[in-house]
Amino acid sequence: MPRRLLMLFVLVFGWAEWEHWRSSRRGMGDRPGTAGTGEAVVVLGYRNGGSRANFVNRWRVRAAVRSQAPGRSRLVLCGGAVGGAEAEAVLLARYAREYGYRGSLVLETESRSTWENVVGAVPLIEDADRIKIVSNSLHAEKARHYLRKQRPDLAERLVPAADYRFGELLAVKPVLAVLGLQRLRRLRR
Repeated sequence: MPRRLLMLFVLVFGWAEWEHWRSSRRGMGDRPGTAGTGEAVVVLGYRNGGSRANFVNRWRVRAAVRSQAPGRSRLVLCGGAVGGAEAEAVLLARYAREYGYRGSLVLETESRSTWENVVGAVPLIEDADRIKIVSNSLHAEKARHYLRKQRPDLAERLVPAADYRFGELLAVKPVLAVLGLQRLRRLRR
């Protein structure tokens, strides 16, 4: 019996890793810039009920910081006050500073959904020659899809972020993969 459980574990978690890895590379642009105004790293907020960034929002900030090109990036933090009194973007910014990030921060504090995150981020990223969207891989792919629908010209500047790492968030990747794939299938219909 332990052998079967081990095989099931390997299959489930291996499948989830595969889906996240594939998703982290889908929906990129064909013409990202290499010089000019730099890059925008868009961080999608996650429902946060307290006055401190929750686990998911802290992880997204760390993934955004490791995704940036040194000296060329600005973090665009997205999210309104969906789950609590403070906007998710404000909580993300506070955590970024606590984490030691000293670069440029731009906040979008009105959005209440992923679609609205992208709508609100567009004016803040229009001048960037490279755009990265940070969340879990399947959620970031959904946001890239929304950007392509809203502004195909900006979607051509999309490049991969460093939000996928093998084995990171292993315990939740299968659930995120199932939910993310369901939502992406609905979008494609």
